[in-house]
Amino acid sequence: MNPEKDFAPLTPNIVRALNDKLYEKRKVAALEIEKLVREFVAQNNTVQIKHVIQTLSQEFALSQHPHSRKGGLIGLAACSIALGKDSGLYLKELIEPVLTCFNDADSRLRYYACEALYNIVKVARGAVLPHFNVLFDGLSKLAADPDPNVKSGSELLDRLLKDIVTESNKFDLVSFIPLLRERIYSNNQYARQFIISWILVLESVPDINLLDYLPEILDGLFQILGDNGKEIRKMCEVVLGEFLKEIKKNPSSVKFAEMANILVIHCQTTDDLIQLTAMCWMREFIQLAGRVMLPYSSGILTAVLPCLAYDDRKKSIKEVANVCNQSLMKLVTPEDDEPDEPRPGQRQAEPAPDDALTKQEGTASENLERREKCKETRLSPTGRGPDGSCDSSFSSSISVFTAASTERAPVTLHLDGIVQVLNCHLSDTAIGMMTRIAVLKWLYHLYIKTPRKMFRHTDSLFPILLQTLSDESDEVILKDLEVLAEIASSPAGQTDDPGPLDGPDLRASHSELQVPTPGRAGLLNTSGTKGLECSPSTPTMNSYFYKFMINLLKRFSSERKLLEVRGPFIIRQLCLLLNAENIFHSMADILLREEDLKFASTMVHALNTILLTSTELFQLRNQLKDLKTLESQNLFCCLYRSWCHNPVTTVSLCFLTQNYRHAYDLIQKFGDLEVTVDFLAEVDKLVQLIECPIFTYLRLQLLDVKNNPYLIKALYGLLMLLPQSSAFQLLSHRLQCVPNPELLQTESPWKPAEPLRRFTLNGARPACIRCPVCLEFPPRLLEPLSRPGALLQQRASGACPCDGHRQPRDRPARSLYALHTAGFGSHCPSHPDWPSGD
Repeated sequence: MNPEKDFAPLTPNIVRALNDKLYEKRKVAALEIEKLVREFVAQNNTVQIKHVIQTLSQEFALSQHPHSRKGGLIGLAACSIALGKDSGLYLKELIEPVLTCFNDADSRLRYYACEALYNIVKVARGAVLPHFNVLFDGLSKLAADPDPNVKSGSELLDRLLKDIVTESNKFDLVSFIPLLRERIYSNNQYARQFIISWILVLESVPDINLLDYLPEILDGLFQILGDNGKEIRKMCEVVLGEFLKEIKKNPSSVKFAEMANILVIHCQTTDDLIQLTAMCWMREFIQLAGRVMLPYSSGILTAVLPCLAYDDRKKSIKEVANVCNQSLMKLVTPEDDEPDEPRPGQRQAEPAPDDALTKQEGTASENLERREKCKETRLSPTGRGPDGSCDSSFSSSISVFTAASTERAPVTLHLDGIVQVLNCHLSDTAIGMMTRIAVLKWLYHLYIKTPRKMFRHTDSLFPILLQTLSDESDEVILKDLEVLAEIASSPAGQTDDPGPLDGPDLRASHSELQVPTPGRAGLLNTSGTKGLECSPSTPTMNSYFYKFMINLLKRFSSERKLLEVRGPFIIRQLCLLLNAENIFHSMADILLREEDLKFASTMVHALNTILLTSTELFQLRNQLKDLKTLESQNLFCCLYRSWCHNPVTTVSLCFLTQNYRHAYDLIQKFGDLEVTVDFLAEVDKLVQLIECPIFTYLRLQLLDVKNNPYLIKALYGLLMLLPQSSAFQLLSHRLQCVPNPELLQTESPWKPAEPLRRFTLNGARPACIRCPVCLEFPPRLLEPLSRPGALLQQRASGACPCDGHRQPRDRPARSLYALHTAGFGSHCPSHPDWPSGD
């Protein structure tokens, strides 16, 4: 510093003392400056006051010499003290040079700058608020200062400034928020602690509504929550807790939508504390904001669904995520669906052709009720009865903010993003079981609440839903079947064109679901093409039902282990969710055209076992046993044609329907087959089934020897087929209990003793359900009949008066009558007056 330079009104002694390296001499100079400024204030000499401040600032505080800078700082503080309440007029000139010294490399200088600013602020008090941003910026830097003395001095200044802000009602929050948003992303733990402390102070001031600006700082708060320091994390938890309390008190003023995506991001973090806190906030947001959160559903599901698969180590997060999931699901209502208007190609309901069909018309609500009952009587995969795993996803009570629920905002639910997220999670084989169950619950809920919107996505969802049937978890398969059942039965899925059905001649089969009638080679036509997608007893099946059955059988064909392990469980569950008659009718019709005869035989055997052993199919078995209704007769004829893929199952079906004469005739032809171990094993299983409660009525009929001779003959036929095994002994002991074996002889082979049941169709002459000629045998199956596992192809002559035409001797027989005419004569068991073809 040039000693000859004029520093007036500062005297040379003051200038010399301010430049001295000793603090005491600089202090003496500061006292002289204070005295001088007081005189100027008394004289109201503002020009000299400004000149003194400018000199101290430019020539001392911003000097290159360290001692001069120290002298300038203490001199500026002395000016402020001398000015008193008038210091507010000169705050900019006083504060700026001091703040510049905050960046000085000398820690002692930074400490003196902090001390000087403390004195300036202490005198000015509320007058410094217009300069709050620059003060806050400077303090945020000192808070992270490595020197403990500087940090201690900054803390004193910080407390003073907080007191001033708390006392004042003139704090400019709007201009401060951008600075706070910038500083909140600091990685320094001391700066973070400084930021959190200020947010706490501002939140506690009644006149400052920081909640309006929460979206600006919420992301930074969650960043600070992940700090390594326990104290900082605890402070941040307190701040977030205070904000959440304020949100619950004043939800109407909260900008939920602006913070939704911030929470979605932090709900997916790996830090447990951040994730739990964000998830708790998300839970409150969904419950308080209601439908305002619906547009963010895809993001929320992306964050929440993986948490549902957490183990006990993250139990708290899992529980909160579960509440979030349930609360969000409840926000979706039928009002979110499209208006109920006919879509292009949507089929109009056709009136039932007769009363027998009309009285059995179903509705969507009935299908839903059926599935709800299914949940109460759900099967276990092992077949041991109900397992009690009912759908309790909506059991918890969720409180929703009244204003949000009663005055619902016009929010549109966009399913594209939601379905994409659900599809992605369901396709991920690494995802947890509970997450997959939650995804399936969501799909089921959406199909119930918004079916018309959801069926736009069915084609993309259908393959993955079918693939999910191979899941290892039984609960996942149960929920998957519920979704598939809803797709197959929802009226919203009804269209004229069911789309490609994947398979040879399947569109043809779609229009040929027919059962015997006297007018067409013994075939009973269903009205129009109504049997196409559903049985006449349940006309609510839609276009996806038949597609579902086709693809399910294709999956069983490609995954034989799935058929073996889960096949019976899947089919039994479907029979509960949908209509058992529909299931068996459609599968039998599809299997009739199956090219892989080995698979067809295996599948028919599995279906037959389910039919005979499942308690859930008790009603269907009774229908087939009595054959009193048109529907039951149609079903029997349809099953019979496909059951011919497997000889033993065909006999068991005859036993079930009490067609004992035909069963006996079929067993007679077993001698023409190649008897393999598999064949004998199936006969063994049939014997075991005969001893089960399912065939109690059959065993009781053994007491009526006179009216059931062919039943006894059929059983003896099975006995003769078996080697002397345990099954042989079992059946032999049963037949030994038959009374009066002498009565087994019949009076005439032309007049069967057992009564033949007949039924009348559309006013036509009677047709006998027991006459095998009346059961059209699929011509496609005649060719391989000579191979193992198929009935022997025969030629027959003559014709049964049931179908009104003769069968030339040189043509292959087109009906099952050919299976027993050879060796028995060409006689129709229903028409004893019909002469032999010989």
